Amino acid sequence: MNTMLYKNSLVILFMCCANIVTAQTKLVYNPFIDVQHYTFNLQVNDANDSLYGEAAITVVFTQATNAVEFDLINANAKGKGMQVQAVAENEIAAQYTHQNDKLSIQLNHPAAAGEQRTYTIQYRGIPADGLYFSKNQFGKRTIFGDNYANRARNWLPCVDHLSDKASVDFIVTAPEHYQVISNGIQIEKTSLSNHLALTHWQETVNLPTKVMVIGLADFAVGFAGMVDCIPVQSWVFPQHKEAGFYDYAQATEILPFFIQNVGPYAFKKLANVEAITIFGGMENASAIFYSEKSITGKRGYSEELIAHEIAHQWFGDAATEADWPHVWLSEGFATEMANLYMEHKYGADSLAKRMQTDRDEVIDFSKDRFTPIVDTSEKKDFLELLNANSYQKGGWVLHMLRRKLGDALFWKGIQQYYATYNGKNASTDDLRKVMEAASGMDLKEFFTQWLYTPGQPVLDIAWHYDAAKSQVKITITQQQQNLFNFPIELAIKTATDTHRVKISAINKKVTDILVTVDAKPLNFIVDPNTNLLYEGKVREQK
Repeated sequence: MNTMLYKNSLVILFMCCANIVTAQTKLVYNPFIDVQHYTFNLQVNDANDSLYGEAAITVVFTQATNAVEFDLINANAKGKGMQVQAVAENEIAAQYTHQNDKLSIQLNHPAAAGEQRTYTIQYRGIPADGLYFSKNQFGKRTIFGDNYANRARNWLPCVDHLSDKASVDFIVTAPEHYQVISNGIQIEKTSLSNHLALTHWQETVNLPTKVMVIGLADFAVGFAGMVDCIPVQSWVFPQHKEAGFYDYAQATEILPFFIQNVGPYAFKKLANVEAITIFGGMENASAIFYSEKSITGKRGYSEELIAHEIAHQWFGDAATEADWPHVWLSEGFATEMANLYMEHKYGADSLAKRMQTDRDEVIDFSKDRFTPIVDTSEKKDFLELLNANSYQKGGWVLHMLRRKLGDALFWKGIQQYYATYNGKNASTDDLRKVMEAASGMDLKEFFTQWLYTPGQPVLDIAWHYDAAKSQVKITITQQQQNLFNFPIELAIKTATDTHRVKISAINKKVTDILVTVDAKPLNFIVDPNTNLLYEGKVREQK
């Protein structure tokens, strides 16, 4: 047991104010129940990859019904998956069926809307996905959860959807050599017989299942510092202790930026954890998992990654998208917030370079998959939505919204959005309404064209110099099918001057502009400050 870590966590629990939010009722996936709390009592061993679990799930019924249903993957022909052994409703045995990856429980008596009950499910098996029993690069056995997007059902009976958030306890019994990390704070670690130990973590903030997690490994655990009453920890494999503590300590510089600009941190700790994950980083609430490759001892690679994952603690974890088509509210926000942190630290030029790189990725992606950011076409594999639309284009939309509103109104809107949906779920339209209220602007057209319309402006920009009139005629043609309405900046360089032109609204198929200049242009720059998501070319018209 890490005694200092345990004591620090308890001190923080009583000293710091926690924003505990009740479970919300905006349910789109399983409309009959609203899960209030999960307690997962899990047992693992080193002899095999089996998991024994007992889940206690407290729900409130939102409609009258005779049955309740949870997600849980069945055992497959290869012997991987879960087998249910017993189910109880309020401690009384209940009838159930477990097929087609659904656990359906027949209620002992009908439930009325508003009624609360607790279901206890005993189960066991070898997870087919979602919980990895493997070895790290040093050959040491590890066990790590990796639930995103909807893979918690592989090892946890649950409502495995973003829209039903709940608090959670993980009670893990494992060989005593493991240290266990999870969401929330550690409230118990007890030595048991047979060289086992029980570790209990408790998270009182409501979470979607995608960011509920456990991790077991032989860790070196470091205390990076306190930020606004939040303990910041580094959990790394012992062989990476020096480099890992150094790299992950960057979190103490990043966390204050988001607290100051967005709002209070929702959780009672921030642990940055070296882990086994299919992602470069995974934003598990208060216990971020990073791949083994994240540690270099040089910080250069990991700084933006850590900023991205920490931003998710606000956007995705605390304020969660209502459904998968709105995943940009998580990934686009984390992308842009990381960009804004890097701008804060390294200056405006660094932001411009990042936005240029992101713009290129958005354009390339649109040639392969021509879909809007709010993409309702993907119904099964939600990992397919983790693409340049939800990340880079989502970030670009926020970048352009910031330029449209100005910094003061932009941050006012972001703060109001977080304050409104912390602990809850939001849709893209919810964000629009908050930003309209904060700015006093009508943003329907902006949101429609950038978030619900595929592609981006494709521009042909032709210019012709009239020496007799000392004028340049500029013709901007939108070549894409759906017309956009956007401002554009131009910089016209001559031998002696730079003429800057800003057109507030390009909203027609063809727009002509006349600009007085002192001589024939030598260079013609579109969007010199990198404020517009577009593709196109500039040509001189003879």
